[in-house]
Amino acid sequence: MLFRRLVIAAAAVLAMGGLVPVAQAQTGDPSFNLVNRSNRVIYEAYASPSSDSNWGQDRLGQNIVPAGRNFVIRLPQGECIYDLRVVYDRQGGPPEERRNVNLCNLTEVVFDGRPQQGGQQRQAPQQGQTQGPRGNPSFNLVNQGQVVVMEVYASLATDQNWGPDRLGNDTVAPGATFPIRLPEGDCMYDMRFVYQNGQSQERRGVNLCDVTNVTVPLPQ
Repeated sequence: MLFRRLVIAAAAVLAMGGLVPVAQAQTGDPSFNLVNRSNRVIYEAYASPSSDSNWGQDRLGQNIVPAGRNFVIRLPQGECIYDLRVVYDRQGGPPEERRNVNLCNLTEVVFDGRPQQGGQQRQAPQQGQTQGPRGNPSFNLVNQGQVVVMEVYASLATDQNWGPDRLGNDTVAPGATFPIRLPEGDCMYDMRFVYQNGQSQERRGVNLCDVTNVTVPLPQ
C-alpha cells in the first residue's frame, strides 16, 4: 500500500513538471572558424560569454592570423551567446568587436578590419552607392558531373582573395551533395570550383540568397 502511494505521488510530481515549462539558456558547441578578410594581421582574438564582464584570455595564444587566412577557435560546449574582439595593431589601433553573437548557429565569423560594435551593425553606404542584397547565402553544392570536386571557394564579390577552401578536408563525389555554410549578411559572392582532374571553374557575382542548390560542373 505504501509503495503504491509513493508511485502515485511520483507520477503527480512528473505531471506537474510537464505542465510547468522550465526556461533554459541555449546550449551547444560555440567553437568557430575565425576568418581574417582584412588587409592586416590579427594578433589577438578574444571570445567570452556575453554574461562575463571581462574578455579573458587571448584565444590565439602564440599564433597570429595573417590577412586572408583563418584560425579555428575552440570553445567549451555550453553557452552560445558570446562577445568577440580582435586586435590588429599591438600599438593601440582600433580593435573590431562583435556583441551578442550566437556562435552555436555559426561555423565561421568573418572580420574585415572595420571597427564596429555588435554583429549586426554595418557601415552605411556612401552617397551615390547602393547597398547589395542581404540574407542567408548558404547553399547546397550538387555534383552532377563525373569528376570529384576537390576544393570550393566562395568569397564576397567585394573581396580581393578567395579565402579558405569551404570543403576543408572533405571532397564531393559525383552524384553527391555537400552543404556550404556561409555567414548571414551580404548575398553577392564569387565562387571557384577545383576538380580532381586539375581543371577549375569560376562564377562571378552570384546572388546566393536567391538559390538553394549550386550545380557543378558549371555550363560552359
